[in-house]
Amino acid sequence: MTLQDITEATALELDRHVFHSWSAQGALKPLVIEGASGTEVWDEDGRRLLDFSSQLVNTNIGHTHPRVVAAIQQQAAVLPTVAPAHATRIRGLAAQRVLEVAGQPFSKVFFTNGGADANENAIRLARLVTGRDKVLSAYRSYHGNTGAAIAATGDWRRVPNEYARGHVHFWGPFPYRSEFWSSSPEQEAERALHALERLIEAEGPASIAALLVETVPGTAGVIVPPPGWLAGLRAICDRWGILLILDEVMSGFGRTGDWFAFQNPELNPDGVVPDLVTFAKGVNSGYVPAGGVIMPPAIAAQFDTRVFPGGLTYSGHPLAMASIVATIDAMREEGIVENARRIGADVLGPALRDLADRHACIGEVRGLGVFWALDLVEDRATRAPLPPAEMVRIKAGLVGAGLLPFVQDNRVHVVPPCIVTDAEVARAIAIYDAVLP
Repeated sequence: MTLQDITEATALELDRHVFHSWSAQGALKPLVIEGASGTEVWDEDGRRLLDFSSQLVNTNIGHTHPRVVAAIQQQAAVLPTVAPAHATRIRGLAAQRVLEVAGQPFSKVFFTNGGADANENAIRLARLVTGRDKVLSAYRSYHGNTGAAIAATGDWRRVPNEYARGHVHFWGPFPYRSEFWSSSPEQEAERALHALERLIEAEGPASIAALLVETVPGTAGVIVPPPGWLAGLRAICDRWGILLILDEVMSGFGRTGDWFAFQNPELNPDGVVPDLVTFAKGVNSGYVPAGGVIMPPAIAAQFDTRVFPGGLTYSGHPLAMASIVATIDAMREEGIVENARRIGADVLGPALRDLADRHACIGEVRGLGVFWALDLVEDRATRAPLPPAEMVRIKAGLVGAGLLPFVQDNRVHVVPPCIVTDAEVARAIAIYDAVLP
């Protein structure tokens, strides 16, 4: 059987050999995607869907961007793979491009295969640099799905890396669904920071290596941090000698209308700079798996004469590196990050707020750039989430109307590629308007 022989039905039959993530396997009937371009995907019947999920919020540059596809093809013809111990021009260029958009004081990039192992290695760096063990992170967060493999390893590499321990969680700020009975975003930040500091005191500050937070929690609901939160985190970390790791896996590379969310003046008016930044997804829109950790000289220098006990066979894979260089170059030259900022401020944000005026089920609209969420409720007064059965109906209705959504719990995340146009936003809003109760 050749690829051309596979009908949609056969594709689903073949998919039964695939063990899917985050799913009960028995009743699965996934959507068959045949192709994609720009902001659209299509099935074998040619039915087109406007991709307002960006798949897993990662196709920031859109599907099959010709410059990125060409870069991968050209690299494959020259050097399709190489061990990470060797130096290659394309890996150096990719690191240079990432550092250029990250800005000061960052000086080195450790490349990984994706966001999960970017966070894994950022935690490893923090623990090795500080000599401490505990890592604090928020309950409303997602940082990836790794952690046990190295603890199960049987040779010397396990010994400095047995880190499936020492994790402590805290409640971060979420003004719409506050755990702190706050009456304003500013008060929410103040109370969340107070609770976090009390937790640190109780856990023992000298035992804490790092504070790991998503700059904008994404899967948890596109929770835009309230004023004072990031500055407060920086002050707490500085006071206790804790490293601040910002997870920009989902929020980076144009998603919030800036290269990184921590560079967004609306989110970070105080200009807080983290100690480590993790990234993946939008760095090359997932065309080839890639991620990494960005670090400043003070951390990188810790390993000038000391072995860093970590590594990946495909760290800095040439095809991934070529796609990163092409992606960042195209985003710069085509004004794609600027487009995301404009769309969010002038088109998508206002349109979603207008949509909320017409649909009582929308309890809150929050976001910026091309990173938004509709928090759907049964009742605006109680903020009770819309029940799962209704969310299933809404998701099916959106797909049936020609839009591929990102639906999580009681939310519809509105996360199109950064290249989305005004007309495509209008088309999507019309679909949301028709399907939402």
